[in-house]
Amino acid sequence: MKTSSTQFAAASLIGLLCTFSSAHAQEFRMGFVNTDRIFKEASTAKAAQAKLEQEFSKREKELVDLGASLKTLVDKFERESPTLSESQKNSRQKQMLEQDRDFQRKRREFQEDLNSRKNEELQQVLERANKVVKQVAEAEKYDVVIQEAVYISPKHDITDKVIKALNNNAK
Repeated sequence: MKTSSTQFAAASLIGLLCTFSSAHAQEFRMGFVNTDRIFKEASTAKAAQAKLEQEFSKREKELVDLGASLKTLVDKFERESPTLSESQKNSRQKQMLEQDRDFQRKRREFQEDLNSRKNEELQQVLERANKVVKQVAEAEKYDVVIQEAVYISPKHDITDKVIKALNNNAK
């Protein structure tokens, strides 16, 4: 429901701006920035992604190893199950269940930590990008810059300028 009301508000704003810009075509400048492209192409976003990969790679490898160990344990149990006594089966099943719970808990914690850190890093990239958008808008005398829209003519897209400025600021 929120998305459709947000889309309606954005469409209304764009309609109003287009009407206004038609009347004052020489005075009104509108730009658009694609934040998804900024998150994919800007060097600050790439650096944030590399930082996250470095920060979480060890834990990710531990999870992969733990998952492989659990799979090996399950495979071994399935092979040996016909020759095991009931008490041995129960003991191994209990062991596998405990390891699976531990694995699931660690995987969930890893994902939560990764998502939290990713949001922090992306927020920093977005704050920098917004500053650069403001600088570009002021320097080139844009009246409004939109970050989300259903459709924008490429002539209004200033994403390349923002990415270039962000990359230059990062150096």
